[in-house]
This record gives sequence, structure tokens and C-alpha cells, in this order.
Amino acid sequence: MTPPTRLPASGDRSGAVLARLQLMVTRKLDGLLQGDYAGLLPGPGSEAGESREYRPGDDVRRMDWPVTARTTMPHVRRTVADRELETWLAVDLSASLDFGTGRWLKRDVVVAAAAALAHLTVRGGNRIGAVVGTGAPAPAGRWRGGSPPAGPGSLHRLPARAGRKEAQGLLRAIAGTEVRPGRSDLGVLVDMLNRPPRRRGVAVVISDFLAPPQQWGRPLRKLRVRHDVLAVEVVDPRELELPDVGVLPVVDPETGELHEVQTADPGLRRRYAEAAAAQRAAIAAELRTAGAAHLRLRTDRDWLLDMVRFVAAQRHARTRGTTR
Repeated sequence: MTPPTRLPASGDRSGAVLARLQLMVTRKLDGLLQGDYAGLLPGPGSEAGESREYRPGDDVRRMDWPVTARTTMPHVRRTVADRELETWLAVDLSASLDFGTGRWLKRDVVVAAAAALAHLTVRGGNRIGAVVGTGAPAPAGRWRGGSPPAGPGSLHRLPARAGRKEAQGLLRAIAGTEVRPGRSDLGVLVDMLNRPPRRRGVAVVISDFLAPPQQWGRPLRKLRVRHDVLAVEVVDPRELELPDVGVLPVVDPETGELHEVQTADPGLRRRYAEAAAAQRAAIAAELRTAGAAHLRLRTDRDWLLDMVRFVAAQRHARTRGTTR
């Protein structure tokens, strides 16, 4: 597979980038990201709906025994077709995502993952919506060295709609979102998927998850009670280890703080790698506790190939579990 190239500047992002991504996603992915949700929800391709009284000719396998026992009248459980299901994306575009040292910026990988998910969702006639979060609006004047913007940041809800044209509009809105400095609250962003309550569907959280796990862990567990949850973690290799390049100036995009790091010190590089590994392990543990499927995409790898491998593994695990 041809390695993906770096996405163009933000001014060209809405058109050329999405057209490029559309060409890259040329075949259907099975398993968790599949448009028809085969094996994702209970039953042969249907979502459980409300109950009604049994009528001659109804499938007895759809009998709703709790309601039957409670009413003393036979009831069956109606179903809702998969095409009426919804996929919702929580897209984190906080300032820490506007960084990258590989083939892509982390922001570019976020947009690419959203494009793949949207493309696969609308193939099955399903609806897709999104909530997008970025930093708080920057105050007048320079904020570096002072207090960074605080609060949940800027949050936008894009309504769920079906159709290829609507999905393209949603992706243009995501790609055109301005990344603002300051911290955004990932927990608030995830919690927006819980409001208002919806029928069971698919919820996807795309972020670098650098916010403290205690901030977003509980909203994610709450989301998992009702929905199938996929967490897409975006990582840059420099967040895992430092290269030996001498004195390296480092700026925190969320706080504006500037530090000079002596990367020639092997002890410092070792401690950095250990701290980064512990941080990623804590993220993985929190996602595991929440019951979310976990996909890690890197800026120095082919994101589409990683997605194919991930859903293949998910499909194999699910098949193995149902045949026992």
C-alpha cells in the first residue's frame, strides 16, 4: 500500500484532503467498522425495539418472555433495521493534536480516521454525527507565559444525517475546525455523546487521550453502558521517546510553556521513555476498564493498514468467542 502523504495546509484541507482520503478508502472494512454492523449488535443484523402482542405468524424466537410473564399475554420484541442506527464521533482537536514529526500531523490522522469511519457508515445507509472539541478561544494579546485559556473549550455538535453528501459536509466541518490554544475538557466532549439519550449504536472517540484519565474515564464508562465504543488513540513517535539531537526547545501547545531539554543526556531520554510508557499504559488500562475497543494510530505509520489489521483482529476475536 502506498504510504500516505502529509496533508496540505488548512486552507486546502476541506476539498483536496477529503478527496484524497476518499480514494484511499477503496474497500469495505469488516468487523467493528463495517457499515452493516455484522456481529456488532445482538441478533442477526437488527436492534431490539419495543414489544407488542404476539400475532399468528410471528417468529417465536422473538418472544419477549419478561413482558409475557408480566402481562400474561404473549409478546414479541420488535426490531429496528441496521440502516436506522447511528454512529457518533467525538473528535478531539485540542492544541496537542496540532503536532507531528512523522508522515502526518496528529490532527491529520484524526481527520483521516473520521473520514474512514464516515465513508464506511454511509455505505450501509446509516446516519453519522459528530461532536467536535478544541481549545478555548484565545484572549486578546499574547497568552504565552501567562494563564492559558481554561474551561471545556469550544464544543460543536454536528447533527447525525444519512447520505454521502451529508457525510462529506460533516467531514468538511471537522477538517475546517480551527485548532485554538488552551486546554479542552475531553470528559465534557465524551459526555456530549450521552446527551440526549439515544438508541444503542456506535460511539467513536478520536483523541490523543493526553488529558488525565480521571477526567474522561467515567464519561466513557457511562457511554459504554448503552453503546458499542471504539477509542482511537493518536500517537506521535516523539511522544514515546526523545531523539539524541542536543538541546531541544519544546513548547507545550496547550499552555504555551517553553522548555529547553538536553536530549544528549541518556538518563533523561531513558526517564522520558519510561514515563511515556507508563502514561500510555494508564490510558490503555482506563480504556480497558471502560470496556472500549482500543485502536492506536501513529503519525509515522500507514493509518489505513493499521485500521484493517485492527478490525481483522476484532472480527477473529468475536468469531472465536461465539463458536465456543
